[in-house]
Amino acid sequence: MSGKHRFQVNLRGIVDLLAKHLYSRPELFLRELLQNSVDAITARKRLDDRYEGSIRLEIAPADDGLPTLTIVDDGIGMDEAELHRFLATIGESSKRDGGAFLGQFGIGMLAGFMVSDEIIAVSKSARSDSPAVQWHGKENGTYDVRTLAADIEPGTRVSLQSRADCTELFEPTRIAELALHFGRLLPYPIYVNELGGAGSPINSETVPWRASFKTERAQTAALLEYGRRALREDFLDAVPLKSTAGGVDGVAYVSAHSVNLAAQRKHQVYLKNMLLSDEAEGLLPEWAFFVKAVVNVERLRPTASREGFYVDERLEATRTELGECLKQYLMHLPQRDPQRFERFLAVHHLALKSLAAEDDDCFRIFIDWLPFETTYGRKTIRELRADGAEVRYVAELGQFLQIAKVAQAQGLLVVNAGYVYDAALLGRVSEVFPDFQVLPVDVAQFSADLAEPTAEQQRLGRQFLDAAMVSLRPYDCIAELKRFQPPELPALFAPDQEARFFRSVEQAQETADPLYGGILAALTSHRSAPRSIVYFNVENSTVRRLLGVGDERVLARSAEILYVQSLLLAQQPLTSRELSLLTRGLGGLIDAAVERKEQPDVDAV
Repeated sequence: MSGKHRFQVNLRGIVDLLAKHLYSRPELFLRELLQNSVDAITARKRLDDRYEGSIRLEIAPADDGLPTLTIVDDGIGMDEAELHRFLATIGESSKRDGGAFLGQFGIGMLAGFMVSDEIIAVSKSARSDSPAVQWHGKENGTYDVRTLAADIEPGTRVSLQSRADCTELFEPTRIAELALHFGRLLPYPIYVNELGGAGSPINSETVPWRASFKTERAQTAALLEYGRRALREDFLDAVPLKSTAGGVDGVAYVSAHSVNLAAQRKHQVYLKNMLLSDEAEGLLPEWAFFVKAVVNVERLRPTASREGFYVDERLEATRTELGECLKQYLMHLPQRDPQRFERFLAVHHLALKSLAAEDDDCFRIFIDWLPFETTYGRKTIRELRADGAEVRYVAELGQFLQIAKVAQAQGLLVVNAGYVYDAALLGRVSEVFPDFQVLPVDVAQFSADLAEPTAEQQRLGRQFLDAAMVSLRPYDCIAELKRFQPPELPALFAPDQEARFFRSVEQAQETADPLYGGILAALTSHRSAPRSIVYFNVENSTVRRLLGVGDERVLARSAEILYVQSLLLAQQPLTSRELSLLTRGLGGLIDAAVERKEQPDVDAV
């Protein structure tokens, strides 16, 4: 039987769908055709377990400059009825058992239309003595099927002539490169040769996580070398991965440099030994951002484009199991290889903090090793415990920057817990070390212990303090005089929790739309008495000079400028009112200086 037939779908629409929506790039056509061959060989092995299949890629140059690629396999093959059924019905698998096979033959064949205007398939079934058949599909949505008189071996040959804009993908070196990239783990040999050449297997190498080694050190060295070649990057360490839920085997590579916490890690993932994606996401837990994995997956469900996985219970279970592999690696690394652990900690302490924050076992194991920023440089909990029985920490970066200068001058150690995870981790340290107290402190508490001015300083500063109180009242702030080190610090801004909340609301209100701004205004209308304090430092030379000034206008403007300076030191975003306050304060001081210079010199008269 032969003749012209029409697809049961709009082929032009299908080609557009494949090229622009389903597959991310045209070179994936080769992966799909290779997958068809792999599935055909797998099906034939079920007929004869002694059978060993192979795949051959042949590139034939053409006089018109448009080369032809032929993919040859000696797999199960098809007869005419199967050709009609599986090539004319898009997406139906000729292999029937979805657990053993990856591809869908109709879609896989049509992927060739991304790079070619016509496809010729010649197939001979290994199931029967039926004659070989040829299928000739065209981009216009038609195909021809005819029987062949020649007696050929069972299997399938698929030929595609390159379109003019795709010839680069048909060059022999490029075909070999892509075939190795997609089929590196395949159990069947792949040969690539120009038509008529002998060829040689390109995928004969056994990946190191499936090989045997005499020592763990030798295995790690082999894994790291593989990662360097496959991912084109040097790594700090390699961690074997296994998952029963997803049927996963492979390796996670530990980055040799710090990685952005928010960066999405993309992994090289094979599905049933065929490359699924170089940029697969979501396979590992979010906290594992410090590794990049190369794995093969047997039991997860791929998306239609086979470039990712459906999110389901099995994927979640797989993610948990792979995360456990990484946890076990980290938990044993300090004893197994202390030097490597020190290098890991120097680069990826943030990853350990994120893990310790969500896993109790990891918290107990790693908390003593984790570093924190302090007024005396970076210190681990172990070092802090050796320094003393009590440590104070500040949970906001802006507050720490203020307190740090004062604490250093007084010889006090304060921990900066303003970074992600730090406050939560420090708050739980006593769970592991009950005799070691780690207590939160904010700038308001810290400022309460500052020394009081002398009686003479209080007397001289009364006028300055009165002027400051009046000028700062509109900003919900009061003023006090204190003595503290270092003397270079003129003022310390100390808001309580309520004051910090209202400052953030006022800041948001300035950029909000009218509706949201009205809601925020309603919140601020119920605020209580001022809860922020500015402590002016009488040890500071500028403040001391102001204590002797009798001009209330100069005192008010000076207090306003020092208030804004304390906000900047505390890394508080300035509202528009505070920005104008700085401008007005500077202008007022300049006016006062000019007026004083313009007054007549009485002594001269």
